[in-house]
Order: sequence, then C-alpha cells, then structure tokens
Amino acid sequence: MTEAVNTDAPAPTTTPAAPATFSAGYTRYVMWLLLGIYIVNFLDRQVINILAEPIKNELHLADWQLGLMSGLAFAVFYTVLGIPIARLAERKNRAYIIGSAVAVWSGFTALCATATNFAQLIFYRIGVGVGEAGCTPPAHSLIVDYVAKEKRASALAFYSMGTPIGGLIGLVMGGLVADAYGWRAAFLIAGAPGLIFAALAFFTLKEPRRLMAQHAAQVSAASATFGQTMAYLGKRPTFWFIAFAAAIKAFIGYGHAPFTASFFLRNHTAEVAALADGFGLKSVGFLGLALGLISGISGAIGSYVGGMIADKFGKNDLRAYMVAPAIASLITIPVYIFAVTVDSAVIGLLTLAINGFLGTLWYGPVYGTGQSVVPPHMRATAAAILLFTINLIGLGLGPLGVGLLSDYFNKGLGMGPAEGVRWALIASATIGVIAFVCFWMARRTIREDTVS
Repeated sequence: MTEAVNTDAPAPTTTPAAPATFSAGYTRYVMWLLLGIYIVNFLDRQVINILAEPIKNELHLADWQLGLMSGLAFAVFYTVLGIPIARLAERKNRAYIIGSAVAVWSGFTALCATATNFAQLIFYRIGVGVGEAGCTPPAHSLIVDYVAKEKRASALAFYSMGTPIGGLIGLVMGGLVADAYGWRAAFLIAGAPGLIFAALAFFTLKEPRRLMAQHAAQVSAASATFGQTMAYLGKRPTFWFIAFAAAIKAFIGYGHAPFTASFFLRNHTAEVAALADGFGLKSVGFLGLALGLISGISGAIGSYVGGMIADKFGKNDLRAYMVAPAIASLITIPVYIFAVTVDSAVIGLLTLAINGFLGTLWYGPVYGTGQSVVPPHMRATAAAILLFTINLIGLGLGPLGVGLLSDYFNKGLGMGPAEGVRWALIASATIGVIAFVCFWMARRTIREDTVS
C-alpha cells in the first residue's frame, strides 16, 4: 500500500527540487513563448467584450445575456475542467497539454463567427472555456520549475501581463475589424494566431521534469491526491485569503469589461462619435482602440510593477507581498467612480488608465504566493484551485451580476439603459473593500504559511 502524504508537513520527504538548468537564452524564450500564449488566451477570451453591443443588436439580446455569454458560460467549464487538467499536469508533459489547449480554444473562437443565435454562441464560448482550462495551471507550474524562488513573483507577473496585453489586442483588433468587416470577422481573426502558438508549444517547449530526476522522484513517491492537496491547503489560511481577495478583484474587473464600451456608447454618445470621426473611425472602433490602449498598457505596467515590488520587498519581509494589492484595492474605488461619473468622455477614459494600473498590481503577489505555500508536487493543482476560486466568482458571476444589476436599474428602477449601466458599474466597484480586508488578513499569516 502506498504511504499517504502528510498534509501537515511543508514538503514531501525529499528535498524540494531546484529550478531546471537551461541556458539563460532558452529560459527567456520560454517566458516569452508562454507570455505570447497567454496573450492569445486573453485575446480570445476578451474580444467578445468590444463586440458585445453589435452582437446584442444583431441577435436581440438583453444585458444579462451578454453577461452570461461573456462570463458564466465560459467560466463554468473553464474552472471545473481546470482541476482535472492540473492533476494531469502534475504527472504528464505540460508542453503538450498547453499546446493542445491552445489549438482547442482557438478553433472554438473562430467558430463563434458562425453563430446565428444565442444558443450557438453560448455553446462555442463553452468550447473556448474548455480549451483555455488547459493553459494557466500547467503554465504556472512550468514557470516555477524554470526560475529561482526569489524571482518567482516577477516571473509570474511577467506571464500575467498577458491579461492586459491580450485584452488590449482583443479590444483594438476587435473594434477596428468589427467596424470595417463586422463582428464575425473579428472572431475569425482572433482565432487564427493560436494555431501558430500551438505548434510552437508542441515542438519547441521543453518539459523540464525530464531533466529533474529529483522532482520526478518526488512526483512518483509522494504524489498527492486532490483530497490531500485540499487538506493541505485547508491549513494554510493565506491561500484562501488571497484566493477570495483575487476573486473579488476579478468579479469587479470581469464584471466591468463587457459593459465599459456600452457605458461610453450610451452615456457619451455624441462625444464618442465626434472623437471617433476625428480619427476616421466609427464609435465601436474608436472605443476598442482607446480602451485597449488605456487598459492594456496601464494594466501591463501594473502587473509587472506588482511583481517587482513583491520580490524586492518580500525578500526581507514576506508580508510586503500583500501591502500593494491591499492599498490598491481601496484607492481604485473612488478612482473608478470618478471615471464613470465625470461629464467628459476623454477625462473618464484617461482616468481608467489609473484604474487599470491599480487593478493589476495583485497578479504577481497572488500567483507567486499561491505557488509558495505548497510543495512542488502540489503546485499545478494548487494553481487550478486558486484559478477555480478566482474565475468561478470573478469571471463566472461578475459579468452576469453586473448585467443583472444593469437591467434592474434600467427597467426595475426606471433609470433607463444609460444610467442603469452606470450605477451597475458603481455598485460593483464598491465591493473592492472586501478585497482589501482579505489581502490584509493574508498579510498576517503569509510568513507562517510559506514553505517553498
């Protein structure tokens, strides 16, 4: 009978494996390749946000349906399948898993272009979620095997830059293509790059476990079941504090994403049209370009800076990992409310750049901590559990929740579609206070819970 893993111990009986030894050049290539894959991941996930209003008009949808197709329909399968795929990644070739995942989600993104009704679009979005479930948990585990512990938060923050950059490209490309050729063409173009990245993952991404005999012995001798991993995490409150803090941040971010362009189109119609005309664009194309550049650039900088802050100050005191995300969670509330209440569309858009920077500072600290509170043979599963919590609450409920609020304020309270979406965005932004509390609680336990 195999000996069970002791969930009270910080690591298995063998010594934790050091990062795999590759040349500095190849390690940089791997980081850039994984960043590129994650950019495509978020491009395909987020392009639907700038296309929401044209899709709504053509398919005659309500705001709650926009929230469902951009959030819950994607998130349920994405989050649930992430865990069994992560279990597979603990033992199998992570490069092949990632390559297969890219091919699947890219194909379903392209199929969205053929949808003629709401049900078909929901089905294809589920397919995108199924594919994307195989990306981040094995990628996080792979990155930790490539880099030293003291660079972990920075490396994971670099990878996480794919979120804002992918969103940037999705908004810009989606808006411009939709203006010129329609929303269906935007889906086709969004799905194409994934096939190239799938081939690169299959043929050029090396699985470091083949060069890590020590780690292979750990996996073979001390493989933890899902229940053992959950039992282990159950005694690490830091993991759950950061998971729920990040879930709230994701609820706000994902919840706002499908409705930000709609907010400007409904509340600043004439000004946006005039601004677009000045660039020779239509309103949707202009907003895609503006929102993509503003949120993408500021978000990428915020993600990178958050990781750098965590690694720089965290090496002296691990509690520093939680300070920047906690403070940012508070500051972003009044900043965002100002952005959606100011009379000028230009000022509102520029203010969203501050919000974009503050809103991504948590990526590196959270994902780095999530990998540091578990031993090596639990990392992919821990990443999947973390992402399950974040995405089920954030991606699954955020867009749907904001959409339901918008419809309620619009019709239930008689505010109309413009004011309805404004107050839905404001109401959801205020729950950032909960994220602050969770981050601050994690600050109190992080030193005791960090093991690797």
